[in-house]
Amino acid sequence: MWNHGTLERNSIALIVCILLTVSVGGLIEIAPLFYLENTIEKVKGMRPYSPLELAGRNIYIREGCYNCHSQQVRPLRDEVERYGHYSLAAESMYDHPFQWGSKRSGPDLARVGGKYSDEWQRNHLIDPRSVVPESIMPPYANLARNELHVPDIKALLEANAMVGVPYTDEMIANAAADLMAQADENSDGAADVAARYPKAQVRDFDGDPKRVTEMDALVAYLQMLGTLVDFSTYEPNSKDNIR
Repeated sequence: MWNHGTLERNSIALIVCILLTVSVGGLIEIAPLFYLENTIEKVKGMRPYSPLELAGRNIYIREGCYNCHSQQVRPLRDEVERYGHYSLAAESMYDHPFQWGSKRSGPDLARVGGKYSDEWQRNHLIDPRSVVPESIMPPYANLARNELHVPDIKALLEANAMVGVPYTDEMIANAAADLMAQADENSDGAADVAARYPKAQVRDFDGDPKRVTEMDALVAYLQMLGTLVDFSTYEPNSKDNIR
């Protein structure tokens, strides 16, 4: 029988053994997934992003916010005490791509929704050091000046629906109207947005009710992060899939 030294001196045999080991290990890891209906526990409260939130998320990605902020509270005591309940896989099930992040130059944002007022968020984005003196974040004052321009929000929802996000025909057909209505609580479509997207916050986010800006979209996105699941009633089962 070959010993380890013999394998190391015979490159062909070593490669064959490595391939066999990786193949067997891969089958053990992957095969069970074919027998599961879903690898992510369904959690009450989760829904697709509203058009305005989705536009804000795209701005978040465009500006590279994920380079300095994570959206993943790990199941460790210090993280839970600082940020809140650990992140569930279900909270990212409609993210394409996910925003878990790998670096924290700034705090984690998975539970930032509702933690600060819209005014605080605006001031922080316009001049970070006006609210956090030690902040190293660059200013994003241009977001308040730039009117929100989404060439075809309907197509954006359709693209997400193609990869499994459960946008209905009604949501897609009304995407453009819902995009504008969520930033104006007095609009005719405000109630429709709240009905189609439970827990959607409908109001003027940027402090300028006469315009819908990129600031509206980004603040709307930030203010919903971590707010969909009611953790006061959430009970994980034995198959709870955490990140």
